[in-house]
Amino acid sequence: MARGLYVVDQLPPIDVASRAAVNTFTTFQDVYGAPQKIIPKSRMDVGMTLDVEAFGQVSTTGSPTFSLGVWFNGGALAAPTTILAQTQLAAYPVATVTGAYWHLHWMGVLRAIGTGAAGGTWHGHGYADIANTVTPFSTQVTWIMPTTLALRTVTCDVTADRAIGVGAAWGTSSASNTITVDELYVKAMS
Repeated sequence: MARGLYVVDQLPPIDVASRAAVNTFTTFQDVYGAPQKIIPKSRMDVGMTLDVEAFGQVSTTGSPTFSLGVWFNGGALAAPTTILAQTQLAAYPVATVTGAYWHLHWMGVLRAIGTGAAGGTWHGHGYADIANTVTPFSTQVTWIMPTTLALRTVTCDVTADRAIGVGAAWGTSSASNTITVDELYVKAMS
């Protein structure tokens, strides 16, 4: 494939409304829901670049730990097969918050497309910004993802069309610990 001329498009569906709030879970899982964004197998070639950006809101009770990230190859509101990047599971910046802002950004390149469950290799990194209040002039905490250099390279299965999305984990399962995805953009460049 010739390099220098890239086709960039956003994977459908294009969001026109916020997704439903998700709560009562502790294992890292999809929080975007259905319908999912799908990368066609025909697009997965060495050098394909993904630019993932998402934002939304969280509400907490008590002092839960929290984690955000990007996943590949999973079902709606389920644990994914492959986590491309995830922040550490750390204490939320404040004990209780309602409707606080979060934002994440991750970019990665598909470096290998071999066969089998571990034939593909993504390399990338990003960050998540998490507001600690909803008052004017609130502060935010930036969490790097993934947390180590070794976790930037992830093997995966690229033998079929694959979903990609944003995920989260709570340290405490509670109906009051909720996350909502307002927007998820996945730009595929190849």
